Amino acid sequence: MQAAPKNRIQGIIFGILMSVTMAYGMEVYNVAWKMGFPTLPGGFSTMTNEVFLEALFEAAYMWIFVFIFSNLWGNRLGAGLAGRLVGPERDNPFFCTLVRNGCTVLVMCPTMSLAASILFNVVLAGASPVQLPAIWVGTLIKNFPMALLWNLFAAGPLSRLIFSKYFSHVGEK
Repeated sequence: MQAAPKNRIQGIIFGILMSVTMAYGMEVYNVAWKMGFPTLPGGFSTMTNEVFLEALFEAAYMWIFVFIFSNLWGNRLGAGLAGRLVGPERDNPFFCTLVRNGCTVLVMCPTMSLAASILFNVVLAGASPVQLPAIWVGTLIKNFPMALLWNLFAAGPLSRLIFSKYFSHVGEK
């Protein structure tokens, strides 16, 4: 099992790693959608490298929103919900991690979908704020499956691997 954060400094480092990997993965997905790749014959398989660069620009600031919202309520609410479903004293640690990550996505995906809807659709694209509920629900429907899979199978494992390899000793005396 990979090391978990044991102090505040480690928690911040791990939070930044998770925020960056989640933001970048979701931006790759959303930029590909914006560029129309899912609607082409071959779908996402027709993506070009331009997607990765464009996603990097958006992820450069979106990770900050992820970090702030996850620290304000996402992690706490996700942990609370997961605590009602599983417990380390009775359940497999791997299963506890999966449930905790899934519950965090259950809170964070609606949060980030709302933030993205406001920023990209209303503020930057000029959509009517009256349409925000529909835009938000549409964004959530599009993003939730990817956010869950990306968190469980890419961002979470990658962040835990990087953390345990390079940062699990930080802040210890």
